[in-house]
Amino acid sequence: MALLPWRKGIITRIEHEADQTRRFWIEIPDTDNFDFTPGQFVTLDLPIHEKPAKRWRSYSIASWPNGTNVIELVIVLLEGGAGTNYLFNVAGVGTELQLRGALGVFTLPEPLDKDLYLICTGTGIAPFRSMINHINQYNTPHQNIYLIFGCRKKINLLYYDEMTKLADEVPNFHYIPTLSREEWEGKTGYVHNVYEELAKDKPPANFFLCGWKNMIDEAKQRIVAMGYDKKCIHQELYG
Repeated sequence: MALLPWRKGIITRIEHEADQTRRFWIEIPDTDNFDFTPGQFVTLDLPIHEKPAKRWRSYSIASWPNGTNVIELVIVLLEGGAGTNYLFNVAGVGTELQLRGALGVFTLPEPLDKDLYLICTGTGIAPFRSMINHINQYNTPHQNIYLIFGCRKKINLLYYDEMTKLADEVPNFHYIPTLSREEWEGKTGYVHNVYEELAKDKPPANFFLCGWKNMIDEAKQRIVAMGYDKKCIHQELYG
């Protein structure tokens, strides 16, 4: 299969979302409708190195297909990261970028006839935000959906108000933010204890994991130890 071409993107809006985390809206001017499947990503070619492979950075699309040519990315500033340093400290509204996409197979099964466990840390919530809003927009039939989002403190909970609202609006959608470094009214600890308790009776389920490698590696081991087949586990690795 031929590679998708590089296309021009223009940053049209930037907003602060949480500590060291920003939302970037990018317009793709050569189309009126940038279509993609929720869960996919785009690759940016940033002017940070002479070698192409060292300029490329991939980010899951945090928005959902809405018939426009604008997508949203949510990006955390990485210490010493050349790509995020450029996006945070050099790029601005009006900056032109080269991008390729949408790409990736981290997408929902059809039909949604099993429970879904969407397990993430940090900006790993991006593809799941896209999926949930898409399901809501089209009233897609589904079983229980559990979004288990782990981070250190409440200030780091990306899209908290939006997800809380969706949990009230979308039938059988359960939003379970979990904090590891702060006591609060919600769950505390790590994401693993949450899905292990919810799935202890082993209902038919698919597990989608998105975030840092350590979380994903541990989750895969635990889910298999619960008695689930590896084929039930889908992952998108960050970093």
